[in-house]
Amino acid sequence: MNAIGVGFDLDHTIAIDNKLERVAFMRILETILDDGGHALGTLAEETGRIDELLAQQRSGTCTIDDAVRSFVRDRGVAPREDYVEQFRTLAVDMVDQFVIPLLGARRTFEALQARGVRMAVLSNGWNPLQVRKAQRAGFEGAVLASADLGAQKPAARAFEALLEALGTPAESTWYVGDDPRGDVNGSRDAGLHGVWFDAENKAYPLDVLPAKYTIRSLEELLALIPSGAAIR
Repeated sequence: MNAIGVGFDLDHTIAIDNKLERVAFMRILETILDDGGHALGTLAEETGRIDELLAQQRSGTCTIDDAVRSFVRDRGVAPREDYVEQFRTLAVDMVDQFVIPLLGARRTFEALQARGVRMAVLSNGWNPLQVRKAQRAGFEGAVLASADLGAQKPAARAFEALLEALGTPAESTWYVGDDPRGDVNGSRDAGLHGVWFDAENKAYPLDVLPAKYTIRSLEELLALIPSGAAIR
């Protein structure tokens, strides 16, 4: 039998980061104001613009460094590289305070490891931030970030990189995530077993092929994988 592999999404799958990067941007805004720059609107408007920038980064439209430079430039200050370094340092240093592991994450990792299952994280984000988040969740394996790969989920290349890291074939590999499009559909299109992690009782999009596998706690994965492996 082929080795079994499991890939995990990060945010809202093995941990929640409580808008860590948004807060880091707001702290950068404090520095911008001290340096003679200006805000573009109310607190709500600023957080909305920050969320748009982060969405662009996660979709692959820009890098996190470019997002920071754009944020600084739009507020009337020269986008010096120390702003980028400040943002990166702030975000990574905030992990222990902001990131909360999902219930059962550590127990699930330990149980899968005891069974010889190979594991890795694949996330639309940047390192070293994603590595620190995964470690905070109790995960010590490989952490693949889209910024390093040059490919964002749901692109097949992102999941190919995951398979390479795991050393398992697609038909023996499971991918667990909370996003029906990027995680479930993307992994399924790449030949993996897509598992929808629905811990928040969300409605599944009607325009996406329904998930074959759904779990509502990470520990439910322990019962799912053996049954899938037996089918093969």
